[in-house]
Amino acid sequence: MTMKRKLNSVWTGLILGLLIIVPFAAKGQSEKAVTRKYLRELPKVQMSKTLQKYRMTALYTNRDLYGNFTGKIRVSGDYTKGLPGDSAAWNNVFIANSNKEDQPFEGEIKQDYMENFKYVPSGKMISEKEAFKDFPSSLESIYAKNLVWDMLSFEIFAWNYYDSLKLNKTYIVPDINGQFDIAGVGKYSHKKILICWKGISEINGKLCAIIDFDAIDNKIEFSMNQIKTKGTEQYWGTVMVSIKTKNIESAQMYSGTIQEIEVAGMKDKILVKTIRELEVNRIQ
Repeated sequence: MTMKRKLNSVWTGLILGLLIIVPFAAKGQSEKAVTRKYLRELPKVQMSKTLQKYRMTALYTNRDLYGNFTGKIRVSGDYTKGLPGDSAAWNNVFIANSNKEDQPFEGEIKQDYMENFKYVPSGKMISEKEAFKDFPSSLESIYAKNLVWDMLSFEIFAWNYYDSLKLNKTYIVPDINGQFDIAGVGKYSHKKILICWKGISEINGKLCAIIDFDAIDNKIEFSMNQIKTKGTEQYWGTVMVSIKTKNIESAQMYSGTIQEIEVAGMKDKILVKTIRELEVNRIQ
C-alpha cells in the first residue's frame, strides 16, 4: 500500500470515528443541558395574573362493601380565576344522577346558587360557614361545595410548596394536618400529606412540572339535615403546573371513601364505599 493510500485510509477512519463520536457527544451534552435547565430545580417565576378558565368534572360511584353498584353522581362546573381583586368564580354547575352503572346520565340539574358564585380563594372557604351562606341546606349542595374545596386543594398543592420541591424527593406538608372544621357541616382530619415533583411534561403546548400528591388515613364526619356520616378517606392525584407562568394546565384526583351513614327515621345504618374521579382541564 502506497503512503498516499495509507494516509487516505487514516483520514477516512478519523472522519468515520468523528461521525460516530460527535453525535454521541452532542447527545450527552444535550441531555446534560436538559437536566441542568429543567430537572435540577423548578424555575423561580412570578405567577401569571391573566384570566384563566377551567372545566372541572367529578364522578362519584357508590357501592356497598361487597362491590355492588348502588348509584353514581356527576358534578361539573366552569371555574374562572384571575378576576379583579384576585377573586375567582363558578358558572354552569350541573349535577346529574344515575341508578344504572352501564347507562349514561340523564336529567342534569343546574345549581343556580352557584351561578357567578364569586370569592377570593383562601382557607376561609374551607373553614367558615359564612362562605356559603346563600347555599341551600340540601345534600346536593355538598357536591357543589366540593368543587370549591377540590379546586382550592389543587391550587395549594401547585403553589404553596413549589419552591420547596426537589426532583423525586418526597415533601411532607408541614402545616396541613390534624382536625379542622368544614364550613359548618363537618370535620376532616389529615394524618399526612405527601407531595413530589416527578419531572417535566408538555400539555397545552406548555412545559409543565408534574406534581403528585397523596394523603391516606384521613377521617371525615358530616352532619346535615336528616343525615350524619362518619368514615375514612384516602386521595391522590397529579397537578400540571406551567414552569413559565405557574398556571395550572390540568389536574386529576382520585379518592376512596368508606362511610357509615345514619339517616333520620331509619333503624339501620348504611355502609357505603365511594370512588371519586375528578378531572380539571384548562379551557382558556
